[in-house]
Amino acid sequence: MASVRLDNLCKNFGPVRAVDGVSLEIPDGELMVLVGPSGCGKSTLLRLVAGLEDATSGGLFLDDRDVRRVKPQDRDVAMVFQNYALFPHLNVEQNMAFSLKFRKVAKPEIRSRVAEAAEVLGLGDLLRRKPAELSGGQRQRVALGRAMVCKPKVFLLDEPLSNLDARMRAGMRAEIAELHRRLGTTMIFVTHDQTEAMTLGQRLCVLDRGQVMQVGSPMELYRRPAHRFVGDFIGTPGMNFIRGRIGKRDGGLAFAGSGGGVELGLASGLAKYAGGEVELGIRPENISITDGDGDATGTVESCETLGHESLLHVRCGGHELVVRVPGADAGGLAKVGLRFDLAAAAWFDPATGQALG
Repeated sequence: MASVRLDNLCKNFGPVRAVDGVSLEIPDGELMVLVGPSGCGKSTLLRLVAGLEDATSGGLFLDDRDVRRVKPQDRDVAMVFQNYALFPHLNVEQNMAFSLKFRKVAKPEIRSRVAEAAEVLGLGDLLRRKPAELSGGQRQRVALGRAMVCKPKVFLLDEPLSNLDARMRAGMRAEIAELHRRLGTTMIFVTHDQTEAMTLGQRLCVLDRGQVMQVGSPMELYRRPAHRFVGDFIGTPGMNFIRGRIGKRDGGLAFAGSGGGVELGLASGLAKYAGGEVELGIRPENISITDGDGDATGTVESCETLGHESLLHVRCGGHELVVRVPGADAGGLAKVGLRFDLAAAAWFDPATGQALG
């Protein structure tokens, strides 16, 4: 096992900076998820760690050993790709053993490692099958097993579940989490799917345009986003955002949305922003429907029924809000009162996107 440290790491492709000054520490044995939209630099970052790309500048350390000039095969890492990359003419056992044969590992040791990995991954009965005879989930387990037999210090997984259907992805997420628990090996998992990120990662690193936006536990990022981008990207659906101004009202403070329809009394903690423009971020579950007077009134324009809950799309003045309500019987609502749980809200600088305070 090994720790991973990136120190102001940069990667340019011509005039394009794909990785822009990334600094990140991943302790020995942690499952770190790199998450962000397509083009944010997460796969490039993984390829830099693997040695498949050369960094333009910055430091890259495995167990405090600078590996920027170390060949990929000598870094003691193993990578699992989005494409399973299995040899179609080899069976499961031969695919899993291929890299060990390439390294000229003794045959008894190869058999032992393959058998051990097959038992952990539930592939014991499939060792004689060819990839064409396997399901997508089974092929992905073979790709994991091929990496496992090398006994790397760091596992690198580049969107390994994106080719699977939703049900199979959920099952494989659980299997990868259990595999990490059993092996205790450092893992870096790349995904654009924030559900995968939230359910798998001990910590998440949210990336945008090659830069780190925030690093922390899944619930820390969900509840206390450090940037508007994080609040929008993490969560399904993301935060609601209302731009407006903080002013004085009845001897206290109030927030008034710039599109009208929302005016909220505030605690004094935001007094230093009075008179300025701010942006309120609030999760769909932190807005509730009221029978009587609330903080605002809106019109339900559509309803997404999910069974155990519904997502109401509510127009409130010039703002479109998503409200999460329990159950599936909310489709008949028209005019509704809304109450905002400001204790769970976040506030952002509309110019920079950074969280206030």
